[in-house]
Amino acid sequence: MVRSETGARPSEARERLLATATRIFYAEGIHSVGVDRIIAEAKVTRATFYRHFPGKEDLVVAYLQAADQAIRDHVDTAAAAGLPAPDALRAVAESIARDIQSAGFRGCAFLNAVAEYPDPDNPVHEAVLAHRQWFLETINTLLADIQESEAEPAARHFVMLRDGAMAAGCLFDPVLISETFLRGVDGLIRTHAARQPS
Repeated sequence: MVRSETGARPSEARERLLATATRIFYAEGIHSVGVDRIIAEAKVTRATFYRHFPGKEDLVVAYLQAADQAIRDHVDTAAAAGLPAPDALRAVAESIARDIQSAGFRGCAFLNAVAEYPDPDNPVHEAVLAHRQWFLETINTLLADIQESEAEPAARHFVMLRDGAMAAGCLFDPVLISETFLRGVDGLIRTHAARQPS
């Protein structure tokens, strides 16, 4: 949780605004939801909203940063468990599969957001790219721990498997999609581990 410079917890109103925006943005999209609705459902005043978020875009960036932190926490948990790199990768994949099968799953929050904010100079787009770069680098590090040779292409492959599973998981049977994704990740790990060093 982000703390202010004084070390105080974020205000309850800010947390309520962020929780409300997270629920609505993820379920319905970002551009389709106005600030007035978020203010009403969070039960705060307009002045309170603008005290915490200078504009809607700032709230969107905070929503993505919160989603980013939740994913980092899942990955950190897998890494901190002291598992060998292949098992840590599988734990990350299993976390993704659980998300795909969760109630209300509507795809990847980051891919959904970037579809609405295609301008690469927009702060929302930049927040998506920052998350994706961190995720790619993290997977790359785990794959390099297995076999350094060709770790980066294998990491890109993992991310593409994940993206495909996230897109298909809200269109088709999420259990079947999760099983297919996990098989793909397992095959990728085995193929990468068998690769000869260059």
